Amino acid sequence: MFMRRMLQLAVSIGIRLGLSLANPIDLGELGLQAERRADSSLVGYLGAIFLGADPYVYFYLSNGNDPVSFTALNGGQPILRPTKGTGGVRDPYLVQGGGSEAGRKWYIIGTDLHIGKTTWDAAQRTGSKGIFVWETTDLINFTGERLINVEDASAGMVWAPEAIWDAAKDQYLVHWASKFYPASDPNHTGSPSNIRIRYAYTSDFKTFSTPQTYIDYAPTNIIDLDILPLDTTGNNYLRFMKDETLKTVFLEYSTTGLFGTWTRAGGAAGIIASGVEGPAAYRDNRDDAKVHVLLDFYGDDGYRPYQSTSPRDNAWTASSRSGFPKNLRHGSILAVNQTVYDALSGAWAS
Repeated sequence: MFMRRMLQLAVSIGIRLGLSLANPIDLGELGLQAERRADSSLVGYLGAIFLGADPYVYFYLSNGNDPVSFTALNGGQPILRPTKGTGGVRDPYLVQGGGSEAGRKWYIIGTDLHIGKTTWDAAQRTGSKGIFVWETTDLINFTGERLINVEDASAGMVWAPEAIWDAAKDQYLVHWASKFYPASDPNHTGSPSNIRIRYAYTSDFKTFSTPQTYIDYAPTNIIDLDILPLDTTGNNYLRFMKDETLKTVFLEYSTTGLFGTWTRAGGAAGIIASGVEGPAAYRDNRDDAKVHVLLDFYGDDGYRPYQSTSPRDNAWTASSRSGFPKNLRHGSILAVNQTVYDALSGAWAS
């Protein structure tokens, strides 16, 4: 009776997840199964990145549905140059519209930083407290450039903002990295806190909730958080981040939601690579089990692609770089359908 009940349970779970007995479920792995999403409507990938000396938004489009082969759009020229703040934007992130905006609206957010106009020390002590925002209904025409302050005067900077749709809240969860100074040090000349990940919610990228701390691994400095949903239930996620103290990127996973329990892949010392930053993770359009991540070798030639079918086991291999451009810096990758792919190709063709 017990075994029959277990089989019935497995079949029931399989039906809800869109699986079949031809693809048996490993119940030990069930908590982190990637949702079946191989979809013929997803025919390519759009990358938004910046180039080291040029802090503007550049677009790269995949060559067909190859996840690690890209060509520059717009003749290799920027598609967005900020007119506010420092006049430079780093770490551009493509936000997929959620809820009523799904499939009809996107945002680009990024860090307000032009390092050619300041120093790294000054940028961290008195840098921007806000994030750049642009919005679009077609990924071609961008409007509403704004620089929104999301932190108070105690913060030294707001770096590498990203956002994902949180269906449970019916809002976008926006996160970034900041360090803080005591009220007794209004000019930020002394020693700050460690860098931690902060978050707030928004429905329009104009008004944000009061920020709260999401990840604080004091005394370790944590930056460049990138969250990858593995399903639409709001339960299964991967999150990549940089240990700024050790200069490594590592991975954590959760089967209990964004604010559930997170476990570090590979154990307490598990890392994907050293001397890297700016992880940009994305699912494969044709292989449900495969995850890609770009890691920015910031002291060398920028982004290099890696892949895994067992991210929870921290099993990553370097992908082919034969079609992957050099010197791309911290950005993001978005899967696109044929309509969007063709529109991008036509509008931003070299």
